[in-house]
Amino acid sequence: MARAGTIGLCLFGLNFAAAPQDSQLPGQKPVFRTQSNIVLAPALVTDRRGSVIYGLQAGDFVIEDDGVEQPVQLDEEPASLPVSLVVAVQLGRTAAAELPRIRTLATMLEPILSQGRNRAAIVTFDSEVNLVRGFTTNPDLIAADLGRLRPGDQQAVILDAVGYAIALLKHEPKERQRVILLVSETRDHGSHVRTLEETVRDITDSNTLVYTLAFSPTVSNLLDDARGKLERKGNAVDLGELATKLTIMAIQAMRKNAPKTIAAMTGGEYELFKSHAGFESRMVEFANHLHNRYLLSFEPKDPHPGLHRVRVRLRQSAEATVLARDRYWADSAKNSP
Repeated sequence: MARAGTIGLCLFGLNFAAAPQDSQLPGQKPVFRTQSNIVLAPALVTDRRGSVIYGLQAGDFVIEDDGVEQPVQLDEEPASLPVSLVVAVQLGRTAAAELPRIRTLATMLEPILSQGRNRAAIVTFDSEVNLVRGFTTNPDLIAADLGRLRPGDQQAVILDAVGYAIALLKHEPKERQRVILLVSETRDHGSHVRTLEETVRDITDSNTLVYTLAFSPTVSNLLDDARGKLERKGNAVDLGELATKLTIMAIQAMRKNAPKTIAAMTGGEYELFKSHAGFESRMVEFANHLHNRYLLSFEPKDPHPGLHRVRVRLRQSAEATVLARDRYWADSAKNSP
């Protein structure tokens, strides 16, 4: 069964090590630090009916980085990775009407926590972010905490909550899947983030999948596709301009629909629900899809700094749907003095 994971010490973003050290003691062997720039792109593949497609190989996939096809690697390990899950629940603004549904989350999370290897934490937010429960494998504690949820104030700091959850997950072992389940409305209200650009970078550079259940009835616009709309110089795209425009697009989309944009950045899933049955259905899908992703990766050559647009698709089938991250952040490589 395909699933998400990590490769060595590499995270979803690019990790650049320093260049060779040139100051050596007499008789000491030269020390070199290798440079790693593996980009992970876990992919969920479904057919027209929404059923997961199994048995695909690396050659079945195409990954494009800013429109350029990359060699694809597929990691195949027999065992599923244990999951560290942060459930981030909005309590402020319009969340009061949704709390009866949200309190039933414990029942739908039980298949995940009953395995014993997986653990969950609970974060709530209105104008502030609060840690209700640190990571635990005990489903009874999660159920009790969710049952005590009460309405908050008139704000919903979605971006602050996601940043808080990512910080929690960074302390989890790297061999675990890092997952956020965000239950909120679609627009952020009152976050105190440093800047939206830094938030985009933190999200795209984290080893985290974000699944979002949104309870606003408003259907937001899809992200614009930058390819073919950029000013070209000769036959080449200005990569600095591309990174800037992708960042601007991400910020604009995040202002319109923060949960949907964040899910797309990480390759997670975004779903709207309007009823209790719809909420339950989406939660069942969330639990079923956690371990059914193909762990794809690629190694871009000399990537330009900033945001990159990623497209993952199947080489042959046009009817299948491939859900994977749509961007990543690359830092500048450090050169030796």
